[in-house]
Order: sequence, then structure tokens, then C-alpha cells
Amino acid sequence: MVKLNAIYTKTGDNGTTGLVRGPRRPKHDLRIDAFGTVDETNAFIGQARLHTADFPAIDAVLGRIQNDLFDLGCDLATPGADSPEDPYPSLRIRPVQTAYLEEQIDLYNADLAPLTSFILPGGSPLAALLHVIRTVARRAERLVAELLEVEPETSAETLRYLNRLSDLMFVLSRTTNGNGAKDVLWVPGNYGDISKG
Repeated sequence: MVKLNAIYTKTGDNGTTGLVRGPRRPKHDLRIDAFGTVDETNAFIGQARLHTADFPAIDAVLGRIQNDLFDLGCDLATPGADSPEDPYPSLRIRPVQTAYLEEQIDLYNADLAPLTSFILPGGSPLAALLHVIRTVARRAERLVAELLEVEPETSAETLRYLNRLSDLMFVLSRTTNGNGAKDVLWVPGNYGDISKG
């Protein structure tokens, strides 16, 4: 059980952040940026869940993902391997959590109309927010990919999870757009009335 009493500690006033172990790092450190972007992804999921009244099953999926993203953030905030002296193993994102995303992708993708074009974010407020989550998760994925190059001991499962998460958000955006019937399709070079000035 986590118990937090102090909301501000002033320890970050010098521009650094503490990790689960290891020395403090600058707030602009790549690892901090990576798990900060995971947190941003989670916040957007919370916003999306305000629009899921008509999709209780999807709301449950998003709720589980929010918890998984805390695990993932903890994973990224814990650099290095455990030592034999550690009484408890570090919390890491696990393959079974990534597999859950794959199961949801397969489940919801089965009912979608085939794609005939790229899709523009939009349709419904929920679908648009799911696209926002997709893009923020992609940014987190890019940061983790870079982190893996700099600190190769970082869990590669974090990268796989974020990759599947953005794929799932794409599928769920189409699901909440009438299984693709209300998708906003990209029309290349179509500027409509804009070209008339």
C-alpha cells in the first residue's frame, strides 16, 4: 500500500528528480521524459473515460490500461537490475500485460469495416481523444526506443507494450466511431472551399 502525505517536498527545486534507485537526474533527462510521457498518456485516458458511458466494456479496458501504465512508469523509474540484497523484486511491465492488449486488438478489430483510406482523428469526441492517446503513446514509444539505445538494460517489454497500446487506441477509436462507419477519411489533395479563398 502506497501512502503519500507530503504533496510537495522541495527536493526537485534544483531541477532534478529522484528515481526508485540511483542518483537523482535532471528533469529533462531522457528517462524522466519517457515516464513523464507515459503519465501524460494515462492522463488523456482518464479524460477519454469521461466519454465512455455508452461503451462500458471499453471503459473497463481503459481502466485496466491506466493501472498497467502505472506499472510501466514504475518500471521506467527503476533503472538497473535488482541486486540479491533487494527484499522485493522491482515492479516491471510483464509480457502478459502486453498480451492483454493484443487480445483486445484482435477482439475489437474483428468487427471493424475494412480500411479503404487513412483516417483523420475525429468523428466523435471519444474517438478523437483515443487518437490523441494513440499519438502520445507513440511519442512515449519513441522516447523509450531512444532510452533503450542509451541505457540498454531498460526493459524492452516497455517498448512492446507502448507499441501495442497505440495500435489498440487506433482500433478503439474506430470501434467508437460506429465500427468504422463514422470514420473521417483522408482525401489526398482535397482542399474543398479553402482553395476558393
